[in-house]
Amino acid sequence: MSLQVHLLFLFCVALATVAQCLTGFAFGLILIGLVAILQLLPLGEVAVVISFLTLGNALTMVAGPKPQLEGCILRPLLASSLLGVCLGIWGLGGLDGKQITWLRLLLGVLILLASLLLVVQGTPRKRLAGTPSFWLAGGLCVLLNGLFSSGGPPIVYHLYRQPLGHELIRNTLITVFACNAVMRLGLVVGQGQLSLSTLGLSAEALPLVMLLSWLIRRYPPRLSLRTVRWLVFVLLVLAGLSLIGEALPALLALYQG
Repeated sequence: MSLQVHLLFLFCVALATVAQCLTGFAFGLILIGLVAILQLLPLGEVAVVISFLTLGNALTMVAGPKPQLEGCILRPLLASSLLGVCLGIWGLGGLDGKQITWLRLLLGVLILLASLLLVVQGTPRKRLAGTPSFWLAGGLCVLLNGLFSSGGPPIVYHLYRQPLGHELIRNTLITVFACNAVMRLGLVVGQGQLSLSTLGLSAEALPLVMLLSWLIRRYPPRLSLRTVRWLVFVLLVLAGLSLIGEALPALLALYQG
């Protein structure tokens, strides 16, 4: 890799880190998207690097004395994520390529609709949703992660619709996705797919992620919850459009063939 490629990669990491620190999600979405557009690195390798960097971001943003978290919200999301991983892997093995492509298109459309509802319904719910809804959101999150590696939108939408503070929502999202990253890394290591180049890229970007995360935690920008919700809307739209953009050409190719 040339120096220019390294610098561009670190710039992409910095943008993804800032978005993650402000909203609690979108690190992988932004980094994968930018790397794909710029054709910097193999996406399979970047996906593993993202897991390492997500953990670094979580340790900096959430670790420490009394991070703002609520067990009644976090516990069902984490517990259902374990079941979601199993269902996602099982579901992926039971579907053919055409069915997965149709589901990817459907997921993209649903994410776009959810993003529109998030801004059209300008105020959050007046009362916190029941515990079963958090179980469902967590299960959908990791089920979709297992099927499409795009599990964030259901839980993001659900939490940003609740009458909760921005810091609590962000910390909950960061914690859940960090736990998912641990599970993904465990699978990668167990399958012997962790390469030295992946470790090198992770070690190169990790100090930048932790420094930016610390700075944003120490000196948080003065953004209103409404502004953050609009930022979440934009990121959800990008996620939905990327899924639709991947699915439509594949479906056209399948039916023309």
